[in-house]
Amino acid sequence: SHPGPPSRRVQDGVEIVRHWRPPDGRLLRRQYEDHLTHLPFSYLELLRGGADVAHAVQSADALAAVRWSRLTGRPAVLSYMGVPTRSYLVKRRGRAEILAAAARGCAAVTALSRSAAHHFGHALGVEARVIHPGVDTAAFTPGPGDERSAAPTIFCPSAVDQPFKRVDLLFAALAEVRRVRPTARLVLSRPRDAGTAARFAVEGVDLVDVDEHAAMVRAYRSAWVTALPSRGDAFGLVLVESLACGTPVLGSDLGGIPEIVDRPEIGALFEGAEPREVARALLGAMELTEAPGTPGACRRRALDFSTDSCVAAYEALYEELLGA
Repeated sequence: SHPGPPSRRVQDGVEIVRHWRPPDGRLLRRQYEDHLTHLPFSYLELLRGGADVAHAVQSADALAAVRWSRLTGRPAVLSYMGVPTRSYLVKRRGRAEILAAAARGCAAVTALSRSAAHHFGHALGVEARVIHPGVDTAAFTPGPGDERSAAPTIFCPSAVDQPFKRVDLLFAALAEVRRVRPTARLVLSRPRDAGTAARFAVEGVDLVDVDEHAAMVRAYRSAWVTALPSRGDAFGLVLVESLACGTPVLGSDLGGIPEIVDRPEIGALFEGAEPREVARALLGAMELTEAPGTPGACRRRALDFSTDSCVAAYEALYEELLGA
């Protein structure tokens, strides 16, 4: 759905239908869940089509899929893109009830990691299957030459203005890292807000635009380590992208990140929220960059999370549900 008029077009060989999303300001002011007003249109589109499976990637959309499933006898699937913690579910009116009804009514629910699947069982009593998201390992590759920066470089692609990403923790750890490696630099994604950007405009920190794919690949390839200090991430896709480019990674021991960084030859994890602990882990990850076998180990781990693997997992799920 989108706020504009409805449209129907073919993109890359796939028919895309965009329905009008009626204004929802009144619902949002009353703290209801997002994106509810278009659901009747989604349901009518499902009835009009001849789908074998209705696959929703948002819990409210899954309500339409569940009703369609009950009418047609065909399976509905919900792929949840986050972590259904209790604190998140109670932030919006109806959010917990919508997700619970959607998850229990679908033939299958998938989560991005074992950590996210655990929360489904804990918060909702629903068993979720784990299908990791896929990375296009043909688009994210090691460079043809030596593109690694001469100075020890930490790249963090996270939005600096999102508190749960904890970029401030990485920013504070930089001072500790520079005591050991004085030329170390921290590369951050440039925020749109000028005031926020000014807060990070200090010695040793570079703000770069990485909105375009090519710029992101260059940043991965030139870094010594890619860091994701956030808490509660369902997975951590940027870490896999970095590994696909042959660059080791750093992440917290929370959420789905440990399921990616599961061996010492590709990166490091840190505990807690102390800059000194983050700095210690960063220095360890930087040492990996200087080991000749690291790019190959990183690349091999990234291939475990390729788009092909993700597609195969969903195809197997569809076949199972349709066979049943």
